Amino acid sequence: MAILEVLHYPDPRLRNRARPVEHVDERVRQLVDDMLETMYAAPGIGLAAVQVNVPLRVITIDCSESRNEPVCLINPTIEAEEGELEAEEGCLSVPGVYESVTRSRWIRVRALDRDGEPIELEAEDLLAVCVQHEMDHLEGILFVDYLSRLKQARIRRRTKKLQRQT
Repeated sequence: MAILEVLHYPDPRLRNRARPVEHVDERVRQLVDDMLETMYAAPGIGLAAVQVNVPLRVITIDCSESRNEPVCLINPTIEAEEGELEAEEGCLSVPGVYESVTRSRWIRVRALDRDGEPIELEAEDLLAVCVQHEMDHLEGILFVDYLSRLKQARIRRRTKKLQRQT
């Protein structure tokens, strides 16, 4: 396993739309393992392959307190959603920034798991928010896109300044 480099906003590669995974093979399973290791090391609760410059429809998530309940969703699609929840979100690609975003409170997702087997996941609250956040990455959308242009400009300036300092 390896820790992968996480792209940081406003890197244009974060805007790439992910392609469907054609076949879950050892290469995809290795990507999932590397993404999990990267996510845990960051530390974060979710990561999309686009964030590590791999434009495939793969996300990893672990919202558990103990950090031992990893979820892998390959080619995820939201089949149903209900309610609204406004929650503060952060992102490994936008370090140090936390802002409120409104998402669906409950979702049902169909996907493939790490072994390529079809799964259905019902998620609510934090897990639902995390899945929606990561699925946005697969479309080249960042949580900052839900914010006002003024906030986006402020965040862009701040992240560029931080990148110059490192």
